[in-house]
Amino acid sequence: MYKSKHYNFIITPIFNILEESVIACRGIGDGIETQTISEYILQTTFLKMTGASEQKLKCICWELATNDYEYRYQYLNKNYGECSKYKDKNDIYTDLIKAIIKLDTSLLKDVGEGESFILKLIKDSDDSNKFTNSICDGIINLVKNSTFSLFASKDFSYFYSNYNTFFDNKEFAILKPNKDNDDGFNAYLLKGKNGKGGLQKYFESIVYRHRNRCAHNLTSYQENLPTLSTLSEKDYDYNNYFFRFSLLILIDEIFIRLYKKYIEALKNNSYA
Repeated sequence: MYKSKHYNFIITPIFNILEESVIACRGIGDGIETQTISEYILQTTFLKMTGASEQKLKCICWELATNDYEYRYQYLNKNYGECSKYKDKNDIYTDLIKAIIKLDTSLLKDVGEGESFILKLIKDSDDSNKFTNSICDGIINLVKNSTFSLFASKDFSYFYSNYNTFFDNKEFAILKPNKDNDDGFNAYLLKGKNGKGGLQKYFESIVYRHRNRCAHNLTSYQENLPTLSTLSEKDYDYNNYFFRFSLLILIDEIFIRLYKKYIEALKNNSYA
């Protein structure tokens, strides 16, 4: 049976990192003293999650390149960098779907179903709200009675009350037929069926931008305060760690499930 050295790492949810952080903070009190370390712990957890996500995508690419020499040639001529940008994640999402369909061409007959096709691939369902709700409910159940809920109580309360609005009916995993494309389809991660909208703008504004500020220590020379125009933006309240965690876990869950489908397709082919 085919199994790579990266398999266990790739299929381990980054939700576990959040869970480990919550457990590690059980020994901390619940008084005002928690505020002095709250940003440090939340930021560290966030960076560990983004780092794990990026390393997983690199491992997936190496996996595809190991098993498909044609892809290896193409991959060596690509530049996915740290796999942190939206474009890099969407390209790898597309690469992984291509690899699955290449191994199991029968899946092409269902491409016309668009989002529901991808949802069936990743969870045998076509209900996107149930998928996102289960992720957010998992975060809430983990955090609600922990010190983490005190670190940013206002943010957690807003997340608890508004995650349905944030995710409601927003498409996040699309495969759209396109006869003009050599592959016969366009794949969109966190976008709508027309390649626009969806959750992409939130990833770039609340996850990627904050990732760079933390990873490159930009706050050491920039004022660590939002401008008045930023504060007045309609979606500014989504700029909190719990929405960031939920988006990162959503992306991770999509890649885990697609990767498992890829391994399943490999088993049914020459690596069985």
